[in-house]
Amino acid sequence: MKNIILCGSMKVKDKILEIAKTLEKDGYNVLIPRECFEDLDKATASRIHFDKICDSNNEIVLVVNATKNGIDNYIGPNSFAEIAFGFYFNKRVYLLNDIYEPYKDELEGWKVIPLKGNLDLIK
Repeated sequence: MKNIILCGSMKVKDKILEIAKTLEKDGYNVLIPRECFEDLDKATASRIHFDKICDSNNEIVLVVNATKNGIDNYIGPNSFAEIAFGFYFNKRVYLLNDIYEPYKDELEGWKVIPLKGNLDLIK
């Protein structure tokens, strides 16, 4: 069973949880940000989540880059940092939707894969 680490803004927490359920039904072990369940300060939550990305047992990082505040494919600074960790630690990094234009050069250079909403492409 492959481990997938979900990342994304807590403002799209419901979408993260929806994606987690879908992936679990497909047989994946899904790791979500503890902020979804616990009231942790940002520094603690980020360190815990970065540790998951660095863990050699976890192969896949999936950023739930949903529309946020009217911005399509949004990737915030924390999610961008998580993508950078994934890249650095040789994980397969996916975006749920398409490339976020402000980070296009880095995302394409790091071979981040946009799923354009199709989770089946992870297989």
